[in-house]
Amino acid sequence: MKRHRDGSWSDKPAAAIEKTMTVPWLLSRRAARTPDDVCVERRSELGAAWVEVRAGEFEEDVIRAARGLVGMGLQPGQTVAILGATSYEWSLLDMAVQYAGGVVVPIYESASAEQIRWILADSAVRLVLTDTAAHAGLVESVRTPGLLASVVYDADGMTRLYAAGADVPESEVLERKEALTSDDLVTVIYTSGTTGNPKGVELTHGNFVASALNILVSEREVIDTPDARVLLFLPLAHIMARIVFVYAIAGRGRIGHVPNVHNLLADIQAFSPTALLCVPRVLEKVYNAAEAKTRGMRLKAFRWAARVAVDNSRKSFHGPVFGLKREIARSLVWDRLTQALGPDCRFAISAGAPLSKRLGHFYRGIGLTVIEAYGLTESTGPAVANRPGRVVMGSVGQPIPAGTVKIAKDGEVLLKGPHIFRGYRNDPQATADAVDRDGWFHSGDIGTIDKHGFATITGRKKELIVTAGGKNVAPAVLEDRLRGHPLVSQVVAVGDGRPFVGALVTLDAEMLPGWLRNHGLPRMDAASAAGHPRVLEALQRAVDRTNAQVSRAESIRKFVIVPGDFTEDNGLLTPSMKVKRDEVLRRYASTVDGLYRDARGPQAGGGRRKRGARRGGRS
Repeated sequence: MKRHRDGSWSDKPAAAIEKTMTVPWLLSRRAARTPDDVCVERRSELGAAWVEVRAGEFEEDVIRAARGLVGMGLQPGQTVAILGATSYEWSLLDMAVQYAGGVVVPIYESASAEQIRWILADSAVRLVLTDTAAHAGLVESVRTPGLLASVVYDADGMTRLYAAGADVPESEVLERKEALTSDDLVTVIYTSGTTGNPKGVELTHGNFVASALNILVSEREVIDTPDARVLLFLPLAHIMARIVFVYAIAGRGRIGHVPNVHNLLADIQAFSPTALLCVPRVLEKVYNAAEAKTRGMRLKAFRWAARVAVDNSRKSFHGPVFGLKREIARSLVWDRLTQALGPDCRFAISAGAPLSKRLGHFYRGIGLTVIEAYGLTESTGPAVANRPGRVVMGSVGQPIPAGTVKIAKDGEVLLKGPHIFRGYRNDPQATADAVDRDGWFHSGDIGTIDKHGFATITGRKKELIVTAGGKNVAPAVLEDRLRGHPLVSQVVAVGDGRPFVGALVTLDAEMLPGWLRNHGLPRMDAASAAGHPRVLEALQRAVDRTNAQVSRAESIRKFVIVPGDFTEDNGLLTPSMKVKRDEVLRRYASTVDGLYRDARGPQAGGGRRKRGARRGGRS
């Protein structure tokens, strides 16, 4: 890791990217080197067992599907949208479009008709591949000029696709594949923005290859070993799941697909991954759910074992006495959790939001190292990442090889390297605003870099709260810490132009029953719990613990529990699980006003409840 005179940090690249290096080249290389090496596992038609797919077989199926696309009239350079849940077929068709010389435009399965219409028109999509007839009907309702009939890639649809390529020689597909260069577009990904129409991020084959070859060096233990097994359940429309699939294809790992997290623990048991790709909320829920299942003395034992795990990670204690504590903690608690996450699972790749330091230490203490990383669609996934054996808790790690990172004078994180996108689709002004003359991509995030090159992200630049007293507050720091409490689902800190920082909180309806049971309280729904004194007291303690990590001026002085939750369905979450802050503030404007209506203001103590305070209010 090297620090440059301008304050930027970089690592040496793993390999130079040549013109001939494309994503299909990565698959062909693996299929040629180790054709019998398993690279993917897919669910059997009966749905339970996993079927191994060798690298040579996978490429054969990709070429077969590509022939079908050519037979349907797809021309090199044309765009093909894929709309569906994470699945083996999604990844197969992604590669097939590329082999046929096309450009893939992923669409979230939760996208609205208007969002689909915008994406189809903006990228001049020629063909849509979708997983259900319902999705095909949605596409048909917003049909754009030049769009062919949608292909539903269920079993019958795949048979028809293969049949469409019966007269297309394999040589034609291979010629198209060989004609691709690292400068050609591989995909246009529409970022799930919190406001306005999404922007189409144009990524080249060179961007993907640079990310893959460099990550395979820095994260070899996670993704590039003969026994590496990664279970994908995040949407493939998001860059993170998609690029991890490419990592596995480029290296020696194998991938399994499941459509969502609804049966995640059962899916983990069946697939037995060595690494999970997830967001911090999944890790928080696993921990909170395990704690919620214990009561009385068992709950005390759980919390004691959790403290031992944190000490084990921090290496706070040594010697035979601590060794005995560790073995007792393992038998009482740790083994149950590691079994739930899969007996072979050694790593969790976490991105999208910070994970609390304590939880990171807990998981590492029981044997699961959380690799926190940071990146955007524009950086083709991770731009910085912790390495196995080189993890700084609370940070998102160091620049990936070939990448360069620095912090601007105003605290914004700037990125540079061969993994940085080509530009925004049909929007040169937005591209010029995002990438300066020296080639630095302005991420919009704020953060810091320590003396060893480890970066920490503190929030979004445009989301900074400036209080009436002129204090700049990064809301993500408060929100992420408070969201770790089992009762809390979502948090939005407020206070721009106001005398102090407040918060809107939603309750986690899934975790609520266990919490109530463990605290000797009767069953009640979230609406009733929002007004219960014991619930409010527990949340206040969580707020106090959060406030202990920041200055008084940055602390949450009042909060209110709002009904329901923030979801994709009600338009308050993006498909990548980010809160649409502007929309939340618009819908709950009167609630926010109510936080500041009490002329007495917050207590001098900074958040302790006054007698007679109204539900959720803190004075």
